[in-house]
Amino acid sequence: MDLAGSWRLSDEAGEYDVPFALPGDGISALCAAGAIPDPYWGQNEYGLRWIADRNWTASRSFDHDGAEAELVLDGLDTVAEVRLNGMCVLRAANAHRRWRVPLTGLLQPGANHIAITFRSVVAEGAARAAAQPFPIPYHQPNCPIPHGNMLRKPQCDFGWDWNIALPTFGLWGRIALEPVGPRIGDILIAQQHEPGLARVTVQVQTTEAVASATLCGLTASAPSVNGTATLGFRIEAPDLWWPAGQGAQTLHTLTVTSGAAAATRRIGLRDLTLSSEPDAAGRSFAFHVNGRPVFAKGANWIPADALHGRITPQATRELLQSAVDANMNMIRVWGGGRYEPDWFYDLCDELGLMVWQDFMFACHLYPSTPDFLAEVDTEVRDVTARLNHHACIALWCGDNELIGALTWFDESRRDRDRYLVNYDRLNRTIETALRATLPDANWWPSSPSPGPMAFGDAWHDDSSGDMHFWSVWHEGRDFDHYRDVKPRFCSEFGFQSYPSLSAIARFADPQDWNIAAPVMESHQKNTGGNARIAETMFRSFRFPVDFPNFVYLSQIQQGLAIHTAVTAWRALKPHCMGTLYWQLNDTWPVCSWSSLDHGGNWKLLHHMARRFFAPVTVIAVLESEHIALKGVNDTGADLRISLHVQAVDMAGRVRPLVETETTLCPKGATPCTVIDRAALGPDEILHWHWSDGASATGADHFAPRPWKAYDLRDPQISQSVAQDDSGYRITLTAGALAPFVALEADVPGRFSDNAFPLIPGTPRVIRFTPSAAGAAQFTLRHLHAATYGT
Repeated sequence: MDLAGSWRLSDEAGEYDVPFALPGDGISALCAAGAIPDPYWGQNEYGLRWIADRNWTASRSFDHDGAEAELVLDGLDTVAEVRLNGMCVLRAANAHRRWRVPLTGLLQPGANHIAITFRSVVAEGAARAAAQPFPIPYHQPNCPIPHGNMLRKPQCDFGWDWNIALPTFGLWGRIALEPVGPRIGDILIAQQHEPGLARVTVQVQTTEAVASATLCGLTASAPSVNGTATLGFRIEAPDLWWPAGQGAQTLHTLTVTSGAAAATRRIGLRDLTLSSEPDAAGRSFAFHVNGRPVFAKGANWIPADALHGRITPQATRELLQSAVDANMNMIRVWGGGRYEPDWFYDLCDELGLMVWQDFMFACHLYPSTPDFLAEVDTEVRDVTARLNHHACIALWCGDNELIGALTWFDESRRDRDRYLVNYDRLNRTIETALRATLPDANWWPSSPSPGPMAFGDAWHDDSSGDMHFWSVWHEGRDFDHYRDVKPRFCSEFGFQSYPSLSAIARFADPQDWNIAAPVMESHQKNTGGNARIAETMFRSFRFPVDFPNFVYLSQIQQGLAIHTAVTAWRALKPHCMGTLYWQLNDTWPVCSWSSLDHGGNWKLLHHMARRFFAPVTVIAVLESEHIALKGVNDTGADLRISLHVQAVDMAGRVRPLVETETTLCPKGATPCTVIDRAALGPDEILHWHWSDGASATGADHFAPRPWKAYDLRDPQISQSVAQDDSGYRITLTAGALAPFVALEADVPGRFSDNAFPLIPGTPRVIRFTPSAAGAAQFTLRHLHAATYGT
């Protein structure tokens, strides 16, 4: 019996009584009822933080036949008491777990009443912090609402340097009554592969004596021993699952029956391993899929919305599809958010997105008391059992930045030994619980980390393991500093921009469109972020003429920053085998490091990412007197390309420099040609394009000087727009070089390309596909108009 649907929500003071749709969150319910204003508009956030100071109760009545049943809840957020007909049946304080509660003798024929009281996480966090045997500090710059580290709740709910600080409460999974009877619990799947053969072991938790299963046309049965039946399959010539860009995402249906109970899982047959071994440079870090080294290309994932009641599978699918459309093959589910619902990982399975899965600990210190560690142990076993069968899961990582956090607080700096042992107890609890459930899982202790039992500075040491590289943004270094490090795998790096004008219009009136306006500052959660964006513009560009062009230019420089990093590190292949920039998406409309606006619109970085993450690309590697062009090929097979290199001046005149052909090996970056820097005149940039004669085509450019040093000319772009059944066809031609041409639409939709150079004599045709039927108008931007005003 599904108990989802219409509930009532009331506060302890008796001031509010509103409809509450579960699954959902209380803040969204209050907003939908008109009891509070839109939390995302203007500065409303600050006037709504009182919500987290109160206790709230959700309740409803339902009819039942009185038969024995169990109450099942997923994603109960967070400190909650559940009462059935006045009797407390559950006290819970972990939003990341599933709950199953026997209701023996409590259900009655006819009307029944259920109520969930959500306790204030502010009060509960403070009480738990006060009860610790020694201080456990939290990262105050990120979290204006304190002590979130005391609770097993998404840590970013308490604020982050990109998130609103409004701790939610409610339920993000299911709530139901299940009859007592035959039941299949978790299904654990292990795979062993050799050429032409896959061996699959299926462990079925069941209440019955025997379990059977079918997979790939094969059937197996086994008795249950102590509640678990173990079945084996030997699959010859398996149809394998591959990440996006490497092959097909084949999924097979596993059907399990046990007595009258049945369950299904979709599984991908694949051999996915983490290769991390000491080598001459330090310690490697690379993912191998079905025996093939795969360069990981992607971004970090945070919750799709700050208010979980607003998250939908369809909107999430569009975000993940956008990642694949930008040639990504991996996302990192970051440790300050949540373990996503089952359907999220189903989508990643289907789309071929490998998932680096953090456990949900980030940027704070955490308790190591027996009760806290016992809760963590249960959480890890529960989550890994729930998600283990997904083909997309590539790695289980212990936490986000907890090793570094040991150096962030006065308490841990003064007494490092105590806090290091405190951390080790937590980390070992996580690893032990993971191994108990999934003995062969790919495990990494922390991100960033030089490796197991290593506690060094993986923010600046690029020799081993995975690296977080933040010197360009947080230290204000030039973009070229990305070229100074040689990471083995960079799992976090980023540069901020403003959200697009369409996103800004959702939280600010035009009179507030100014970077110093309080409304705009309230949607910039990183201290000094606006100043850093503006200061960086002064280095590279002439300053924009107005706010819309400031937004445009902030996105151009964000794209240039990440382009510099990704191309430099892809050119190091196989020394470097992965780049995951921070971050893919936003939780609300805000200035941030994302490449997708809140709501899914592509910022200019995302269009650039589609190009710099392309399976085949040619990269400029800067040397003292030369510019070396290297080809990178991620297709898994040798590929021959033709390469044309030319100089282009500000008038748009093209001067050929090199034409060559090169065979690109998939194992590493291949030298293609070398250009003497002196071959370029003072007003010329380097431009090149390549093709394999079929699908692998592309182009890129490099400006030796800052763009502000060039005297740009008015490109006098002509624009022709034609509409057909699928959208719009926009043809652009230029009379002079037009760097970073970008189109904007007044309706939601997607452009086929954006933020590209337009060269005279080479028209560009851009498709715009609107999200819904209706007329669209377009705004054209380019560097000359943005900074010269014409």
